[in-house]
Amino acid sequence: MNPVLFWIFAAIMLIFACMVVVNRNPVACALSLVVSFMGLASLYFSLGAFFIGVIQILVYAGAVMVLFLFIIMLLDLRTEGRRRLNWLAFFGGVVVLTLFLKVIFDISYGFQGGAVAFPALANPPHGDAWYIGMTMFQQYKLPLQVVGTLVLVATIGVVLLSKRELK
Repeated sequence: MNPVLFWIFAAIMLIFACMVVVNRNPVACALSLVVSFMGLASLYFSLGAFFIGVIQILVYAGAVMVLFLFIIMLLDLRTEGRRRLNWLAFFGGVVVLTLFLKVIFDISYGFQGGAVAFPALANPPHGDAWYIGMTMFQQYKLPLQVVGTLVLVATIGVVLLSKRELK
């Protein structure tokens, strides 16, 4: 992978991830999260993990963000606009961010095994998507159906709870 592309996609992800946290408009936060997910998917594509990149776009940038936007529609956005900044929480976040960056720095420069090259993978007769699909639909049929049913029930529940009552 070209290092310039990696840094461009990583910068896009970080900038828009910061916009998710900093922006006060919930819709703009959700759209920034979509762009951040797209940057992550492009990193997967550049690494040759095409299936994971497509799933990243379909599941996270598609389905999960539709649910987030649906929840945002249920919020009262006028009360969010009047909310003031909590300085104690802001400085607590700065402390947590500083500690997080220190841990990342210590791990990045203290781990010597990161420079070891991995052996090449053998080309199987079927692609990765085939193996993942066969594993999901042969070994995990019941959990997959349970998750699908839970998502359906949750969607119906949200629709019923969000209905406005006529006066």
